[in-house]
Amino acid sequence: MITFLDGILEEKQPTHAILNVGGVGYEAIIPLSSYDRLPKPGAPCRLLTYDHVREDAHQLFGFITEGERKLFVLLMTVSGIGPKIALSALSGMTVREMKAAIAQRDVKRLSSISGIGKKTAERMIVELRDKLEPGEVLEAVSGGPEATEADVKTRDAVLALISLGYKRAEAQDMVLRVAGRADIGALSVEDVVRHALAG
Repeated sequence: MITFLDGILEEKQPTHAILNVGGVGYEAIIPLSSYDRLPKPGAPCRLLTYDHVREDAHQLFGFITEGERKLFVLLMTVSGIGPKIALSALSGMTVREMKAAIAQRDVKRLSSISGIGKKTAERMIVELRDKLEPGEVLEAVSGGPEATEADVKTRDAVLALISLGYKRAEAQDMVLRVAGRADIGALSVEDVVRHALAG
């Protein structure tokens, strides 16, 4: 199993990258999210990889971040999703956006990805929701450098409910239900918690 490649970037395209590792050229299929972060050809580069071997094919997939690789592998555990669709999903959404869509049961958002229909999106939610770590979900729906005021209030409301004795997953569900009915950005954290407790 090839876990990563460390070498000189020879070529990059939106669909693949070629790395020269000790005189051997490795071609890795990459998502757009990784392409955007690749250095210029001729520069040192490290790609995290996933080695996909089947009877009729041997493909190497490359990723700049561990988050991309982990989500790629996780997506392939969903029935009906192979490497091609998993790669398309990572090219259509950031890791954070996809985790948030799964956590918020956003079938419409997930089915907007090329190759993913409504039924596959529903399967993704059912099969992956419990596989996402609570911390990942909380960061996805309310964190990150691009967090909005509503994101911060969502996070604070979830933390407030946890401090009241609710389990993290339960608290997240309660706040997400409020988000489905009201504009959290227009409410105070206290109001969000009150709405969440009211059901």
